[in-house]
Amino acid sequence: MNTRSSAWPLALLFAGLVVYASLYPFTGWRVQGVSPFAYLLAPFPQYWTGFDVASNLLGYAPLGFLLTLAMRRSGWEAGSWTMALGLPVLLSLGVETAQTYLPMRVPSNVDLALNAAGTLIGAVTAWVAERVGLLRRWSQFRADWFEPSAHGSIVLLALWPFALLYPLSVPFGLGQVWDRLEAGMLEVLDETPFLAWAPVRLELPLPMSPLSEAFCIALCLLAPLLMGLGEMRSVARRAVFLVMLFLCALGAAGLSAALTYGPSHAWAWMNPQAELGIGLALVLGVAALWLSRRLCHVVMLLCLAVSLTLLNSAPDSPYFAQSLEVWEQGRFIRFHGLSQWLGWLWPFAALWFGLRAVARPPRGAA
Repeated sequence: MNTRSSAWPLALLFAGLVVYASLYPFTGWRVQGVSPFAYLLAPFPQYWTGFDVASNLLGYAPLGFLLTLAMRRSGWEAGSWTMALGLPVLLSLGVETAQTYLPMRVPSNVDLALNAAGTLIGAVTAWVAERVGLLRRWSQFRADWFEPSAHGSIVLLALWPFALLYPLSVPFGLGQVWDRLEAGMLEVLDETPFLAWAPVRLELPLPMSPLSEAFCIALCLLAPLLMGLGEMRSVARRAVFLVMLFLCALGAAGLSAALTYGPSHAWAWMNPQAELGIGLALVLGVAALWLSRRLCHVVMLLCLAVSLTLLNSAPDSPYFAQSLEVWEQGRFIRFHGLSQWLGWLWPFAALWFGLRAVARPPRGAA
């Protein structure tokens, strides 16, 4: 029995994604004079698109898959089907009912049925994968490649590419939050005697020099790399992970630019600073292949601390606001806010993980 399966936190995070995408932008709540369950008996909608059908059908499939996997790996064989199918359907019923109070959203019985069908597809896929041995092979792969305590790191590394999808002022520069915190603090403390105590910067900070930006990019790439290296069992496996992480980083950054400006501009962010930073991170990453597990986590904490300091001491890029306007007008507007929060919080979650990893007693210690 594995009660610490990574499928549990992934299922919880995906449920949060579903709620966010279903209720965004969370404004304009009001009673519209109809029963919140009237949509259940309403006629089928006359207008729908292939994107709506696909998003509702496939949007709940990963949730059904993850819940089925988590319950079966935790030893809940008896009720795994009932809960894996029932919980997502109840979640869909709740968000569709809540959409009755949002004038910008339209609840639909077809959406509810598609969500239930998607959940069934995910649950059946998990069951088939277990029957044919795919899950056993994954468990064996994980045991061969990762340390037994590698749970939180796998979840964080799985989320890292999605955090890179939101436009960033500095390539791979997650965690640039001070400007937003400062603006929110001023708004909350406005017309109060505590406004004078707010730690506000009186002068506009100077932008980072090209060399500082390259150094920051290198640190931002090294942080997730060192997190993964600290969980790998051998140098050869670490080398494979290094190559995969850099390919994933380049792909996520290119996809973000393509979603913002179009496929022809997928590599517009690749300036000399980015090239130097990526090259420096690659060289230092190769040198880190032989570091001990604890030293990987210590250096990861240093990379996070320095990169967050550099990012939050510098202003946004002059092209950053334009990137946000283009991004927020696209089809993925329902997900841009969630990706933004992921980009803000990921480095701080990694800091918490690193501190716990460094404080953990060495393996074999009393």
